[in-house]
Amino acid sequence: MRIRNILDSRAFLWTLLALPSVPMVLALVNGAAAEDGRPVTEFLLHPTGEFAARFMIISMIISPFRIMFPKNGFWIWMLRRRRYFGVAAFAYAAFHTVLYLIDMGSLQAVLGEFWAFGIWTGWLAFFIFLPMAITSNDASVRLLGRRWKPLQRTVYLAAIATLLHWMFVHNEFGPALVHFVPLALLEAYRIHKTFLSGSTQAAA
Repeated sequence: MRIRNILDSRAFLWTLLALPSVPMVLALVNGAAAEDGRPVTEFLLHPTGEFAARFMIISMIISPFRIMFPKNGFWIWMLRRRRYFGVAAFAYAAFHTVLYLIDMGSLQAVLGEFWAFGIWTGWLAFFIFLPMAITSNDASVRLLGRRWKPLQRTVYLAAIATLLHWMFVHNEFGPALVHFVPLALLEAYRIHKTFLSGSTQAAA
């Protein structure tokens, strides 16, 4: 019973979600540099961005897997905690953004490359994440009512922007596609099952 209580506790889940950031924060505090001599802020841009994308993807694959395995206890547990993964995705995205601003060093430098395709797509993803993260709480659900779900569904636009940012910021398509292709396939399955279910109900 104690193990179940631990697994169901918010503290346990937040600790689990925060674990990847521990070595990043330690490296930042210690001022450690990468082996190739890059500043720590530049070195940490990649892992913070990756974990932002990973937690976003996890939050998005929960629904397709819940449809695929409707009685599976793990996916029921995950569905009830989906918001935590979304907030964690934003937290890592915010960490990523702060590191980028520090690494650039000035507003002029930031604005100088803002319209590069791999950059503005990242900013777009971040600003879509922002209202979603702010409203990921019970009070916002009650306050927004029917408007809450449409707001949260903008995550699909954020996912596309994140994919484009990841692919074009360094012109490396492979790692981004490895993460996003499974998500696309699962979302296609969810849409297919939802459409099929709706068609069956209409026919009935």
